[in-house]
Amino acid sequence: MALRLKLRSIFLSRHFSTSILNPNSSKNPQATKQKSRAALSLLRTENNPERILEICRSAQLTPESHLDRNVYSEAISKLKGLNYFNGIRAFFQESMARPDMKSERFVSHFMVLYGQAGMVDDARKTFEEMPQMGFDRTVKTLNALLFSCVLAKDHEEMKRVYMEFPVIYGIVPNLDTYNTVIKGFCESGDSSSCFSILAEMSRKGVKPNATTFGAMIAGFYEEGKFEDVGKALEMMKEHGVSPGISIYNTRIKSLCKLGRSKEAKALFEGILSRGYKPNNVTYNYLIHGFCKEGDLEEAKRLFERMVRSEIKPDGFCYFTLVYFLCKGEEFEAALKICRECLAKGWVPNFTTMKLLVEGLASISKVNEAKEIIRQLKEKFSLNADKWTEIEKGLAK
Repeated sequence: MALRLKLRSIFLSRHFSTSILNPNSSKNPQATKQKSRAALSLLRTENNPERILEICRSAQLTPESHLDRNVYSEAISKLKGLNYFNGIRAFFQESMARPDMKSERFVSHFMVLYGQAGMVDDARKTFEEMPQMGFDRTVKTLNALLFSCVLAKDHEEMKRVYMEFPVIYGIVPNLDTYNTVIKGFCESGDSSSCFSILAEMSRKGVKPNATTFGAMIAGFYEEGKFEDVGKALEMMKEHGVSPGISIYNTRIKSLCKLGRSKEAKALFEGILSRGYKPNNVTYNYLIHGFCKEGDLEEAKRLFERMVRSEIKPDGFCYFTLVYFLCKGEEFEAALKICRECLAKGWVPNFTTMKLLVEGLASISKVNEAKEIIRQLKEKFSLNADKWTEIEKGLAK
């Protein structure tokens, strides 16, 4: 049975990839989206680098589409993991040569993708060769290069580009430039440099925004510079930047990350009393924080409070609760949350679901475990053989 399911999955995968290549599919008005969804589905289980590139070429991807950007990201992550950098380089070069890709926006996106792949030298080379492609070097492309450095965690190169390139190429930095650099400084453990960046912004007449201060605050928390958090909050007032829910979410996330979820909850209660409305992101950070600290009761209370407040939990919230409830051996509570999650079409990862079904079996709820396995087999036929083996083990 397991072998038959596996062979069927292989056949369907090959048939699916053939349908992407079929030029007749372009007659369908939904063909572009169908190709992209098919490509994303295939990429998630494909580990042959040439096949990954074949899938991308067949789907005729364009960075203009949000769905296609997800496909690019998935493909680049896979190819990077396979150390297939020559293939990435060749694919990007041929993509940028396509007539429908001849735009500054698309070239900028490929620079960012180079950063995701850790190929900063190629991103910089692309920026430098823009005139040969028929484009001027602009602040937009400079920002793409800087963001590429940040994604690749090449903070030294980011600093060099920031310091030298505006002078060399006569480009005037804008708010996005400074925000990207601030993010990079904070991620590299050099958050104190943000004050000098703010001073430069002031000299150049560039007004900081909530993104500017959010990145700074996250960096200060990460380095335990709580006094600087206070300074940043005061500077927000001076610049007329309101601490909206996004800033409070940053603070709550940072405190939870430091294992100070009780302080985060106190801040949460404070913002409620001041009339701010939390969102599902706020609750996600708090629930994850208390789960990590082992306070599952508080996490469950926050989840119930969230639902009562008519704020809809997202997949991340459900996945977090199911995983940590299983780790805490609260399998019946995890099953209840998991059923809600599955009913919404969201499925926790294989590791979490394995914890759940084996945990249910350990408390004599084998039938419930088998029912979960049945649903998983229907949704993910590629893992059917794994679940069959696990199911056999439950009966022992």
